[in-house]
Amino acid sequence: MEQEIQKKKPLRNLLNRVNRRELKERMRNSTEKRVTLSYYKYHRIDDPYAFRDELFINYHELGVLGRIYVAQEGVNAQLSVPEERFGDFKNYMDTWPMFRGMRLNIAVEADGKSFFTLTIKVRNKIVADGIDDPQFDPSKTGVHLNADAWNKLAEDPDTVIVDMRNHYESEVGRFENAIVPDAVTFREELPMVAEMLEQNKDKNILMYCTGGIRCEKASAYMKYRGFNNVFQLEGGIIEYNRQVKAGGLKNKFLGINFVFDERLGERISEDIIAHCHQCGHPADIHVNCANNYCHILFIQCPECAEKYSGCCSDQCATFSALTEDEQKLKAPHSVFNGSKFGKGAYKAFRKSGAQLNKG
Repeated sequence: MEQEIQKKKPLRNLLNRVNRRELKERMRNSTEKRVTLSYYKYHRIDDPYAFRDELFINYHELGVLGRIYVAQEGVNAQLSVPEERFGDFKNYMDTWPMFRGMRLNIAVEADGKSFFTLTIKVRNKIVADGIDDPQFDPSKTGVHLNADAWNKLAEDPDTVIVDMRNHYESEVGRFENAIVPDAVTFREELPMVAEMLEQNKDKNILMYCTGGIRCEKASAYMKYRGFNNVFQLEGGIIEYNRQVKAGGLKNKFLGINFVFDERLGERISEDIIAHCHQCGHPADIHVNCANNYCHILFIQCPECAEKYSGCCSDQCATFSALTEDEQKLKAPHSVFNGSKFGKGAYKAFRKSGAQLNKG
């Protein structure tokens, strides 16, 4: 199939034609049962644009929604699939040799309303890693561990557990005794972790991420950097959670697993290990500022959500109360937290919400 689709002229304008706000409202009001899942596959794709077009056309016909990145190195997808078409979806996936036998990470706690559009983008890499050394081979990964094997090796005193996610993900949830680098991006975290563990090359290095895709590269990178005993959690936190519940295993993950869809997180344990970025009280729910001209991602407790009308600051709360026409006039001359900072930069406010409120 790959050879056939490469001959097609790429369709460059595969876009959702309906207003995003309307699509979101439709999804919220829909009674259709849907399944939230994710998958990734490292596989050589010679023509990512043709591949994207083929995938978009067929996913659209199946009613699939979600966010997908395609590159010459493979595919990374987070999806919402109609429950009644799930069998058709799996049959379609099996028409691709590269997808046969691939694990689908199905969310344990989700109503399926995690996406309201279908977006497929072509990128240079499905996981930006900053690695340009041709000697690096991402296929030479560490040993994959299921939940039971992970738990056992995690208790070995000669083991180091490393969170390979960004700081805003590990802030709300992480494994017991894990090292959580204060990294903004994955490409920043790779060399950071290798340098942090330079004196531990003979220890067991256990690496984990959300669904496994980042650890697939991270474990290969650590082996490339000379680490001898590298392991990765197969299927990431998502699959770990499923196996723990299905097998009645001890859960060693504390808090919430941050996910990149409308939910922004799924609870793995009742532990709350984070704090509200505004008042400092225990809280672990990520939200985006209700001021759409800001939209910064931050942690907010229910009390502050009411106090600031779902916004990150007094400034945004005041601005959000304006009419739409007034906002359009003032926005070009206003600077909000979301204008100044990205997901990573709000780390300056993690321990002192007062700074965020001055925005």
